[in-house]
Amino acid sequence: MKSPEILKSIPKDGLLKLTKEEVELPVKKKIALIRKGNELFNQGNFEMAQKIFITADYADGLGRLGDHYLEQKKPLEAFRMYWLAKNKRKIETIIEKIAGIIKKWIKEER
Repeated sequence: MKSPEILKSIPKDGLLKLTKEEVELPVKKKIALIRKGNELFNQGNFEMAQKIFITADYADGLGRLGDHYLEQKKPLEAFRMYWLAKNKRKIETIIEKIAGIIKKWIKEER
């Protein structure tokens, strides 16, 4: 598939939702949510853990989810988790890889 065809297949709303609604949680509830999220993560229930980590704005958990998604060959979801976790180093690493892929596509088209 050539680059223009690929670009046409991108949804008009974009590939990733990179924002989250801010929720003010009492400290005790946030701690309880994080504990539950960690428990779910350790059990392999990544989808529920993700929802909890996003709600609790738990950067460490989001970063671990990003690592998990990279291992599962899901770089866009990993990027999303790193973005929400504000992990600049890992965001930059993925951006560099994406840029390399785009450069390769451009060279192939010439």
